[in-house]
Amino acid sequence: MSSLFLSNLAEHLQLMQVLTVLDPQVLSAGKRLSGVLTSGGKLMFCGNGGSAADCQHLASELTGRFIKDRRPLAGMALTTDSSALTCIGNDYSFDDVFTRQVQGLGRAGDGLIAISTSGNSANVLRAVEAAKAMGIYTLGLLGRDGGKLGALCDDSIIVPHAVTARIQEAHLLIGHTLCGLIESEMGFA
Repeated sequence: MSSLFLSNLAEHLQLMQVLTVLDPQVLSAGKRLSGVLTSGGKLMFCGNGGSAADCQHLASELTGRFIKDRRPLAGMALTTDSSALTCIGNDYSFDDVFTRQVQGLGRAGDGLIAISTSGNSANVLRAVEAAKAMGIYTLGLLGRDGGKLGALCDDSIIVPHAVTARIQEAHLLIGHTLCGLIESEMGFA
């Protein structure tokens, strides 16, 4: 009988082999995101639960550094301001916690990275709709079949798996790759 770790590892490795087909989508998204930053825009991230943690992680790779020492890049997680989240959630609805931040902080030419393992998170869907209405580029980092966000986002990178933990592991790999592509495209790496 295999240990849980070996089972999880086997499932992870099997998924990683499947992800090779995403290479053109990841490369294209990396170029689009670096274009947003090169043009003076910012990248905003939104997601729930583990995806919220990924938002914070990836935004910090931009404002801090990823591979090379370089100037800070404009990345912000819309998941981190507890006062904004609780105010908006209480006074409006939890479905609006990202939308109102996009509307207040976003500008045409910015980018929104929407992370959802199901592709159906109501608050992320609403944020993408608001972003698109404002002329903000939207990238979905999604799982399963992409859900409603798959067709709604300007570009979607869909991890075709049903297990949330495996999808999140793949999202982190893809997110790190996007950060590396941004640094490379902008001449930092």
